[in-house]
Amino acid sequence: MTHAELKAEWLKKYQEVPQTLARVAEVKAAATAFNTNIDAVLKISGKRIAELMKAENLSLTEARDIRQTKLLSGVDVIKGIVKCFERGIAEEWLTEDKDVYQWMADNLGYDRLQMGGQGGIVANALAVAGVQKVYAHTNSLPKLQAQQFLDRDNLLSFDENGRPAKAAAVDRKDDVPLIHWIIEFDKGDVLEADGEKIVCPKSNRFIATYDPLNLNLVIDDGFVKHLQNEEMQYIVLSGYHALTASSNGVALLEKSVPVIKSWKQRCPQSILHLEIASTQDIEVRRAIVEKIAPLCDSIGVNEREAIDILEVIGEKDLACRCEENTDSVNLFEAILRIKRKLGVPRVQLHMFGLYLTLQSPGFVITPEANLRGMSVAATVAASKAGTGNINKAENLLWAQGREVSDVGLTELESLAAYLHDERLPATGLSRYDDIDIIALPTILVEKPLTLVGMGDTISSISLISSR
Repeated sequence: MTHAELKAEWLKKYQEVPQTLARVAEVKAAATAFNTNIDAVLKISGKRIAELMKAENLSLTEARDIRQTKLLSGVDVIKGIVKCFERGIAEEWLTEDKDVYQWMADNLGYDRLQMGGQGGIVANALAVAGVQKVYAHTNSLPKLQAQQFLDRDNLLSFDENGRPAKAAAVDRKDDVPLIHWIIEFDKGDVLEADGEKIVCPKSNRFIATYDPLNLNLVIDDGFVKHLQNEEMQYIVLSGYHALTASSNGVALLEKSVPVIKSWKQRCPQSILHLEIASTQDIEVRRAIVEKIAPLCDSIGVNEREAIDILEVIGEKDLACRCEENTDSVNLFEAILRIKRKLGVPRVQLHMFGLYLTLQSPGFVITPEANLRGMSVAATVAASKAGTGNINKAENLLWAQGREVSDVGLTELESLAAYLHDERLPATGLSRYDDIDIIALPTILVEKPLTLVGMGDTISSISLISSR
């Protein structure tokens, strides 16, 4: 089939999105944990990056000389920006140094504040999508943080006495706001330095994080107790990526294991999803893979995160292949190895132009339902990119009726050829040995207004909409 014919086929499938999204209102309760913070969003230009380099007397050669991905100085912040700008990739680097935080406050500024942290972003998304009750974990909830929650009665957190309350109305006055910098850049922008012109290949962002509470995985008692007494249909888990082995991160991670087990014992029918984020500390990354992922029913990754996992499960050759060619075939092999090694029933990859889910036969969500959920997620993600936010229900379907991308179709065709399944490009469904494959070409927005929280939105909306 030609791309025009395939686009017509997929347009028919995407026509079900409004009806599928409407059924999210059948979900009675969901929870998100653990990380919620405030994002300071900044759109940075190549020209501004060059100015920062000049102010710090940083040459392009020095900027490319990255020996660690921990932020020990303002120069490291610039190095992270340059790396992500030059490659068109997304990474998050951490700091525990107040001086680095102050450098960012003095030298970067921000364009706006918004909800940050996977837990907070997902809570807002699930609430606006229509889940009857969404409980958001917060380890800090002063007024400034509460203002980042949508003003909705179905979106709840916990007050200073540990009681559930409308999240937007809580003000735990003794809590300290936790602010992260989200530094976005545009495809096609140019960084000129030392006689070179670097053209950004893809719109993306670099995240610079200073967050003492999430860095120490502080868990709110009110949230934990409530989840032990109310049945949740879905729990979306993240926040471990902020931990570092040097700051006792592995032990902190291990302390959450009995909490997660108690939730599963209380609600064995619930679906527990782990969103893997960019985890720079390799020991923490290994602990996430070995201790947290096996407790989960589902995990979500992007291209970079899939490669990072390969590096800690003994698949370094495949990780190198994916680095050299980040295409659907290599990434299919990546998440297949990850699924088998971790024993997780469901693994979902969101890559540029294509979503790919592998799951065990008999999983509670059928492949067909998964495909419907993924099409909702693709529509909502494109709507978020096109409108700048999905804070209003009317924004969710902004991208409805748009064609899927040629990029996604090309990747899907490559995967179909690899699997020797000529039906896959038109159906999105296949089988490999004992694994169900669900693949969806997505809607791409040429000049997105935002990319913050896109992966978290895709994974959570995909899961919750698989009706």
